[in-house]
Amino acid sequence: MDNRSEVRAFLGSRRARLSPEQAGIPAYGNRRVVGLRRGEVAALAGVSVEYYTRLERGNLAGASESVLDAVARALQLDDTETAHLHHLARAAGLESMTGVPAFLRNHRFDILAANPLGMALYAPMFATSATLPTNSMRFVRRRP
Repeated sequence: MDNRSEVRAFLGSRRARLSPEQAGIPAYGNRRVVGLRRGEVAALAGVSVEYYTRLERGNLAGASESVLDAVARALQLDDTETAHLHHLARAAGLESMTGVPAFLRNHRFDILAANPLGMALYAPMFATSATLPTNSMRFVRRRP
């Protein structure tokens, strides 16, 4: 499950909806983009333009919690949007694990993300639900 396109759409749409005035940045000259420029978001978040561009292109693997929080503040994300950004980053981290099956589960046994090998190994869990999260509780065996 490659989430790069979802990351691109999410960050791009949040950047586009925020005007320079809303972000407290003076707007100069003609603007070819709707909303903030990548460089403006990077400056607000305290990261390089190259690093923010890499994030917005869908490469969240390895991004620290503090960087994600800084980007969330720069884009003025609400709590739900910030949680979604962190979820996308966790899913990206699983995708970078190519040699082992892996999935991310919460306390309710909902599978929140899985890499391709994890989805293949645990295919019966994903057979009934085409989208995540899917619940894995019915696959837990009680001890006799």
